[in-house]
Amino acid sequence: MYKRHYGLIRTLAPLHVGASAGEDAGNLNLIFRDPFTQTGIIPGSSIRGRFRAECRNNPQAGTLCDHWYGSPSGAGKEDIREGNVKFEHASLLWLPVFCPGQPIVWVSCPRLLRRYASIAKTELCGKEPKPYTGAEQLPKKLFFNLGFITIKYKQPLDAWLPASLQEDVPKDRLLVVDDADMGLIHDMALYRQSRVRLEDQEKKVVEGQFFNVEALPESSVLIFPIAIKNKATASHHWEPFGEAKGEMYFGGLESVGFGRCLVSLQGVH
Repeated sequence: MYKRHYGLIRTLAPLHVGASAGEDAGNLNLIFRDPFTQTGIIPGSSIRGRFRAECRNNPQAGTLCDHWYGSPSGAGKEDIREGNVKFEHASLLWLPVFCPGQPIVWVSCPRLLRRYASIAKTELCGKEPKPYTGAEQLPKKLFFNLGFITIKYKQPLDAWLPASLQEDVPKDRLLVVDDADMGLIHDMALYRQSRVRLEDQEKKVVEGQFFNVEALPESSVLIFPIAIKNKATASHHWEPFGEAKGEMYFGGLESVGFGRCLVSLQGVH
């Protein structure tokens, strides 16, 4: 019934796809997180919304936008149509973390790698590395802001790095940690920024106009599944970029340098 494909996202700037801010959270604009690993995600609705917006910006798209993404919200009942392309949430695959002496190590955990294998490489299912497995070129001990991590096992991890990203993410700086530790390392690696609005006549913060924002750092790698109805491709091809990859903006705060990503689609063309 569906053709299964997937997309890869590599962040080219900090990425904030977030929940609401409020005084109870100290005016901190949090990102959406996976409830199990506590790592950042992009909800499927955000991915679909961005692809639909890009389609609507194309004057040649015509009725293809409704064909692929469904009827717009608020349409009459007689016009309601289901979209022919489906998106699931994007989860982290590799997260860049500052590590003195390296200076960046890309970190993942068995649960995130398991999802990658189930989406992209079924031959790797059940073969995910043990926690605290590192690339052979990494030293035995790595120092993070929270202390030392000892690498217990050494093995090549490039099978867990998509071929299209091996020029951008060094395969000799990959590290797999325990699921229970991934959330803590993830929070340590997040990009954070404080933003304020000042009074017009003096350097004083306007009341209520101070907040903090967190974001996934540049060079994070995420993966998301795509499902396309078989019958939908009989007369049309889903070509959101015209090519196999393109730059897109996700999340908020685009006007101040957040959200630029390189998206590549696998198996769609």
